[in-house]
Amino acid sequence: MPKKQTSWVTAADVARRAGVSRSAVSRAFSPTASIAPETRERVMEAARTLGYQVNLIAREMIMQRSSMIGVVTAGFENPFRAKLLAQIIAALGRHKLTPIVVNAEDPVQIQQSLDMLLSYRIGGIIMTSASPPLGLARQYLEGEIPVVMINRASNLPGADVAVSDNAAGATLAASMLIDAGATRLAFVGPTKPSYNGKARCAGFLRATRQFAAADDALAHPVETHSTPADTYECGVAAAHALLSQTVRPDGVFCSSDLLALGFIDTARRHYSMRVPEDIRVVGFDDIPAAGYDNYRLTTIAQDTYALADTATDLLIDRMNAFSGASRTRVVPVTPVVRESCG
Repeated sequence: MPKKQTSWVTAADVARRAGVSRSAVSRAFSPTASIAPETRERVMEAARTLGYQVNLIAREMIMQRSSMIGVVTAGFENPFRAKLLAQIIAALGRHKLTPIVVNAEDPVQIQQSLDMLLSYRIGGIIMTSASPPLGLARQYLEGEIPVVMINRASNLPGADVAVSDNAAGATLAASMLIDAGATRLAFVGPTKPSYNGKARCAGFLRATRQFAAADDALAHPVETHSTPADTYECGVAAAHALLSQTVRPDGVFCSSDLLALGFIDTARRHYSMRVPEDIRVVGFDDIPAAGYDNYRLTTIAQDTYALADTATDLLIDRMNAFSGASRTRVVPVTPVVRESCG
């Protein structure tokens, strides 16, 4: 019975089989290194035959640069954040970077998790919306570890930001509701704890004031209902608060699709309201459920591919040159017209 092989195939083994130097093997596995195409192919063929795998840890110790990237997100149940996380992982993979995902939803564990990332000597960190407070990111910047934030406020010196165009999205929402005939408008969203909620509310109020200046029918002030979060349950509570009043809104902009879905279900079930005949609703995100037949939600789509790609590009730039002023990249949004707004 043949003896089971227990030793690793080394770069020297590949070099001998390919008839090249050890340094040629190293260059063949470095995407940016200069090497003749025929030499690279000979090395790759030898590596495939021998079953060779690059020892990334050893390479990173030599280069003094880690390919591991911390990705901090707040929970995995939110459909939009799950979709964005998948795109971030894919974008990092296209650049041969390895994500280490940390769930920031548990406040007890978050400091321990962030300390763990530091112990791995990560090459950088990407923080999504609803991730930890900015103070927890400063320790990375102090250690010259690049920090890129997605859909967060750009108020951390040294950190870069990729953000969806909340102002344009809110203006689109206001325009669609008004064009559909709504005159009593309301905003629903987390205006206190959330950067996105604040930005979308401010953009919506600004846009409606501009439209009202040219349309006497929009004399009613926009009612703002602040929620603790952007969940389905908060949408249910918001619907009860707004629709139990004597004068109800006939057009509602929710700062997330989950809020909008909870709002729609409650309007129908508890107040016998028809959507969009009695009340028009616009969301934000374009999660999969927004397209379900029961909702057909008109919404503002965030480009998760572009957000992830932009954040990754910013991170790689900062890994190559840490110093420099903070940068913000605004990613366009797109209206998705369905049936909830008429």
